[in-house]
Amino acid sequence: MPDAPFPIERLKKRPDFLLCAQAPSCAKGAVVVQARDRADDRTLVRAGFTATKRIGGAVERNRAKRRMREAARLLLPDHARPGFDYVFIARGGVTTRPWARLLDDVKSALIRLAADREAPPG
Repeated sequence: MPDAPFPIERLKKRPDFLLCAQAPSCAKGAVVVQARDRADDRTLVRAGFTATKRIGGAVERNRAKRRMREAARLLLPDHARPGFDYVFIARGGVTTRPWARLLDDVKSALIRLAADREAPPG
């Protein structure tokens, strides 16, 4: 897999997650993706991952986040926009969803968010 044309880092601080919560989001299948334009001059892309207790116990939540991290690692280099923060939120069934369908969910959510950003207001 080729490297991303921009650096990708992890979101780890709660205020960053809270800012993304106010940004546009897209729910597809077993995942919700929030995308926030940081409006700074850096081309850095940051990604965070979360799973609530509705997903299950700690083992299930960790499995959900591992699956979303791997999906993001594969798809962000091609579909992320430089200067954006992304938060991936697990929904029910994320741990049992077939891998190809989970990848498709994440990819279509990223494409939808990018298309919504490019659409003229109105």
